[in-house]
Parts: sequence; C-alpha cells; structure tokens
Amino acid sequence: MIVAFSLTPSGGTAVDADGGMSAAVAAAVEVVRASGLPHQTTSMFTYLEGDWDEVMAVVKAAAEAVAAHAPRVGLVLKADIRPGHTDELTGKVERVERHLGSGA
Repeated sequence: MIVAFSLTPSGGTAVDADGGMSAAVAAAVEVVRASGLPHQTTSMFTYLEGDWDEVMAVVKAAAEAVAAHAPRVGLVLKADIRPGHTDELTGKVERVERHLGSGA
C-alpha cells in the first residue's frame, strides 16, 4: 500500500518565527526516514509504501513526533491499498511517463 499523509501542528511551540512549521514537520520526516520504508517527501505530503501495519505504525510515530511540538495535530491521509503490488511509489509514475513519452 501507498499512503500520502500530511501532519499539521497547531499551537504550542510548533509555529516558527516566520509563521512556518518546518521544525515540527522535520521531526515527522525524521521518523519516516528512520523507518527504512520507501518514501518521498514533497512540499505538501509525505508518501510512504509498505504493508498496512508497518505504514500505519510510521504514520502514528510521525504524528507523535509532531505532537511533541504542539498540543494539537491534524492528519490528512490518503491510501492506495493494492495487495500483491510493490514498488508502486515509483512504478505508478513510470507507467504515466511511458504514456507521455509515447504521445498517447
């Protein structure tokens, strides 16, 4: 499965001097990177691939890392649950790129 998730801290020390929340978000990204699972981080979401239990455990740990910076955390999560398929984090994009390259 692939999940796309975003964590938003609210209140506490989560807000940087410029209004950003990069310190709290960085704490979550550290958890994701330490997991060893395939992942990508973009400006709006982090994508994570693995089986249900391991992915959800990382999302929970990332939320807890953000919660260390803020008394309230919002979570947006979208999942592509497709048993028997792996390496889809890159595979899905590669298939679209093939179509773009073929002019179809």
